[in-house]
Amino acid sequence: MVRALTWLKQNFSKELLADDLAAQAHMSTSTFRQHFRNITGTSPLQYQKQLRLQEARQLMLSLGIDAGSAAIQVGYESASQVSREYSRLFGAPLRRDVRRLRLP
Repeated sequence: MVRALTWLKQNFSKELLADDLAAQAHMSTSTFRQHFRNITGTSPLQYQKQLRLQEARQLMLSLGIDAGSAAIQVGYESASQVSREYSRLFGAPLRRDVRRLRLP
């Protein structure tokens, strides 16, 4: 399981294949998903989304890039997709959240 979590953290922008992660953990896909949820509190796909969204926010804060550029760098196809998912997860649009975090 540690290998799978490490792989996700290092490769969050790549396509996620739960079967491959399960194989890395030497488990069936259903057993892997159950153990993953017990450890992280979320599914592998949701965990990957969280990593991507947090990285997009960090890129916008540290590099001052726009949401579209951040979205592409973390594995999304568009700024609207990352904004929509960010709003669902964190309760505010990405751009607005970044502006709020930049305020002193």
